[in-house]
Amino acid sequence: MRVPLSWLREYVELPAGVTGRDVGEKLVRAGLEVETVDEAGGGLTGPLVVGKVLSYEPEPQKNGKTVRWCSLDIGNDEPQWVVCGASNFEVGDLVVVVLPGAVLPGGFAISARKTYGHVSSGMICSSSELGLGDDGTGGIVVLEPGEAEVGTDAIELLGLRDDVLDIAVTPDRGYCLSIRGVAREAATAYGVELTDPAALTVTGTQSGGYPVRVDDAEACSVFVTRTVTGIDPTAPSPRWLQQRLVMSGMRPISIGVDVTNYVMLELGQPIHGYDKARLTGEIVVRRAAAGEKLMTLDDQTRELDAEDLLITDDSGPIGIAGVMGGASTEISASTTDVVIEAAHFDPIVIARSSRRHKLSSEASRRFEREVDPQLPRYAAQRVADLLAELAGGTIQPDETVIDTHLLPKRVTIRADHAARVAGAPISLEETIRHLRAVGCEVVEGNESGTAGTAAGASMLAEAVALSGAPLAIGDASTAEANAGAATTGAGTGGSLLMLTPPSWRPDLRDPNDYAEEVIRLFGFDNVPSVLPKAPGGKGLTASQQRRRRIATALVGAGLTEVVSYPFTGDADFDAMGLPADDVRRTTVKLANPISDEEPSMQTMLLPTLLRTAERNVGRGATDLAIFQTGLVFLPRPESKPAPLPSVAQRPSDAEIQALYDALPSQPLHLGVVLTGLRTPTGWWGKGRPASWADAVQVARSVAAVVGVEPVLRNVELAPWHPGRCAEVSVGGKVIGHAGELHPKVCQAFGLPARSGAVELDLDALMAAAPASVTAHPFSSYPVAKEDVALIVGAEVAAADVEAALVEGAGELLESIRLFDLYTGEQIGEGKKSLAFALRFRAHDRTLTETEVSAARQAAVQVTVDRFGAVQRVG
Repeated sequence: MRVPLSWLREYVELPAGVTGRDVGEKLVRAGLEVETVDEAGGGLTGPLVVGKVLSYEPEPQKNGKTVRWCSLDIGNDEPQWVVCGASNFEVGDLVVVVLPGAVLPGGFAISARKTYGHVSSGMICSSSELGLGDDGTGGIVVLEPGEAEVGTDAIELLGLRDDVLDIAVTPDRGYCLSIRGVAREAATAYGVELTDPAALTVTGTQSGGYPVRVDDAEACSVFVTRTVTGIDPTAPSPRWLQQRLVMSGMRPISIGVDVTNYVMLELGQPIHGYDKARLTGEIVVRRAAAGEKLMTLDDQTRELDAEDLLITDDSGPIGIAGVMGGASTEISASTTDVVIEAAHFDPIVIARSSRRHKLSSEASRRFEREVDPQLPRYAAQRVADLLAELAGGTIQPDETVIDTHLLPKRVTIRADHAARVAGAPISLEETIRHLRAVGCEVVEGNESGTAGTAAGASMLAEAVALSGAPLAIGDASTAEANAGAATTGAGTGGSLLMLTPPSWRPDLRDPNDYAEEVIRLFGFDNVPSVLPKAPGGKGLTASQQRRRRIATALVGAGLTEVVSYPFTGDADFDAMGLPADDVRRTTVKLANPISDEEPSMQTMLLPTLLRTAERNVGRGATDLAIFQTGLVFLPRPESKPAPLPSVAQRPSDAEIQALYDALPSQPLHLGVVLTGLRTPTGWWGKGRPASWADAVQVARSVAAVVGVEPVLRNVELAPWHPGRCAEVSVGGKVIGHAGELHPKVCQAFGLPARSGAVELDLDALMAAAPASVTAHPFSSYPVAKEDVALIVGAEVAAADVEAALVEGAGELLESIRLFDLYTGEQIGEGKKSLAFALRFRAHDRTLTETEVSAARQAAVQVTVDRFGAVQRVG
C-alpha cells in the first residue's frame, strides 16, 4: 500500500516538520512493515512557475507537425518565448512553465536551445513531464482561471514534492490497505486526533434502490447499491485526484473509474460501478453454474468454477465477486447513469477464486484480508458524492441495503493479561487506553461480575459464565518470573475487561490478540529483555553431545552442513524412482501448504538434499559434499485427529496426551549427498571422483563416532543403484542406506554420474550406542600379521564372512580389514575371493607362532563350517 504523506495529513494532524521517514519509523514501531519511503519529486528543481499565454503563432513544419511559437507572461518585465508542440491551450490560459536551469523528474535538465528555427527559453509542461502520470489527454496542464497568480511557484502549488510510504500489509492488518487504516495507526502512534474519512451522512433510504437478490448469504453478507444519474462522461478527473492515484500506484482512466479507485484507496472498501444502461433485470449474487463463462475487464474469457461467487443479471454473469467485473457492464466513455456496488464477501471464497483464475486484483487483495462489513453504505455514499460533485451527476434518493453480517463477538480477558504476557509493567489505565485506541469497546469489571454500570455487570456476568476462566492462555508464570509479578500486574489483580472488537479488526478473536495490540502500542522496545534463568543441570544431554560429535566429524571430513525446508511432493518421489506402493510415499499432508507442488512433510531427507545439490550444480559447483540433520515425519496409521482444546483454560493432561498421540513419529535423520570430485586435482595428481565407497565410509564414520560398529549388506532400494547400495544395520535393526545413486536419479536431478548418497536414522543409531566407552589398555608387545583369502559363493555377504572370522579368531584378534575382492575364471563361476588382513596382539606377552596359527585356523574354520569357504593359496 503506497501512502502519500500529503493525503495522510488530510486526516491526521501530524506535527509540523514531520517527514515521511519520521512517520515510517513511528509506524514500524507500531508493528507495520514500512518497506521504503519514496521522495516523489525529489529530483525536481526549479524554476517552475505559473505562466499566462499572451500569444502564439502556429507554424507548420516539413514533417507534418505544427508547433506553436508562444509568448508567456511569467511575472517578468519581458515575455518569455518558448516553442510548444501541444495544442490544447488558448491565449489567456494559465499553464506551468519550466525555465532554463530547472531539472524535471527523470533527470531531464532544461536549457535554452534552438529548435524549429527559434530559441526556446524553457517549455510548457504536460502532466507526464511533471511526474503526475498520463492524464489521458497527452496535452499541456491548464490551470483553472484564478487558481494561481502569474509567477507563482508551481512546485508548491501542484504539490509535486511528496513523501510516499510503501507499506507491506500483512494478512491480519487488511484495514491498512487504505489511507483510513494507516491514518488510524499514525494518529495512535502520535497521540493525535483522527478525522475519519468514513464519517459521512448517508442520505439514501434503505429501500427502492436497484433490485438485488443474494442467494448465498454466507459468502456475501452485505450488498449495497446506489445509483447516480446524469453524470458527464467527458468530465476530466481533477488534477488532485489523478495525482493521488498516481502516487498510490494506480493509473487514471476516466472520471467514473477514477472515483471508485480513489474511494477504495481512501476507505479500503472495493467499489464496482456498472453502466446502468447495460444491466438487464435484477442483480443476483450466486455461485456459478456448470459451463458458464465470463469475459472480465482484462478482456480474458474465463471458464467459471462451481465454487466461484458471481454477480449476475438476466444476461448471465457480469462479474466474479470481489475479484473483477465483467466487460459487458463496464463503465464506458458514454456512460451517464452508474449503479454503484459496495459489498462484503467472505475472504476465503474470494481468495480461492483469485487463485483459481490466477487473477489478483486490488479488490481481491482487500477482500482476502476481510474488509470492514460496516463500511459499504458509507463508501457507496462517498462515491456518489464525488460523482455528483466532479461529474455533475444526480444522486438518487433510494438505495438497496442487504445486511446479514453478524456482530463481532465479545471477549473477556484479565486486565493484567497483556502485562503478564509481555513481562512488562503495563498499567490498567494504559491497557484500556491502548485497547480503545485500536477501536475496541471496553467495559471494566472484576471477577465477581461487577462493573461500572448495570449493563456492564450483565455483560461481564455473561462472559464469565461462558468462558469459565478469564485467563485464556494458561499459566503465565514464565513472564512473571522474568519481569516480576509484583510489578507487571500491579493494581489489576482480579480485574476483568469485557472487549468488543471494532468492525474493521476481524483478527481480534482471543485474549492473546488483544494482548498483542496492547504490547505493540506500549512499544516492543519498552518490553524488557530478560534472559531466562537456566536451571541447574549437567550441561548437554548424551544425545546432544553425540549429535554435535557427528556434525563435527562430518565437517572435519570435508562436508558442508545445509538447512532446507521439510516439504516434499510426489514429483520428488517420482524423480527418485520410488515405487507407487513404497511406504515412504505415505506422508503427512499440510492443510495450507506454501506450495501446491510440495504439500507434504518429508519422510526422508534426500529429496530436499538432492534439490539443494541440483541448485548448486546448476550454478557451477559440481564438487559437493553436503549433509543435513533434521526430523522426518512418519504418519501413524492408528493416530486420531488432533483435538482443539479451549483457550479458556490450560488443557488437561488427557488433552495434552491426545495432542501428542495425534502427532506423527518424528525421528532424527542424517542425509548426505556427494557429487563430483571427492579430492581435487592439483600438482599432486589427478582428482578422485566420489563413489559408492565414499558414501559407505561416511556411514561407517558416523557409526564410529557414537561407538557402534555397523553391519553392511548389499540390497536393492530406490533411489540407489542396484548392486551399489549398502544396508546399514546396528544390533540387528536397519538404520539406513548408503551407496551410489541410480543413473536415472542423477539425470532427474541434474547431478554428475555416480553421485553418492546416505540416509541414516540417527535416533536409532544413538539408541544402539553404548552408555559409556570402555578404554582398552595399550599393548607394548608386537603385532602378528596374518592374511587370509577365502573363496565363497557370490551371494555371501563380505560382512557375514568378516563376522565369522572375528567370532573364530577370539580375543587375540586386534583388527580385521577386507583389502581385496576378486572374481574370475580362476576361482570359478558364481564364486568370489575375499582377502582379509588379520592383526593379532596380546596385552601381556609376545604371541608365539603356534598361538597365531591356531587363532588364524580357528577363524578360517568358522567360515568353512558356516559358508563352505575354501582357503585360497597363492
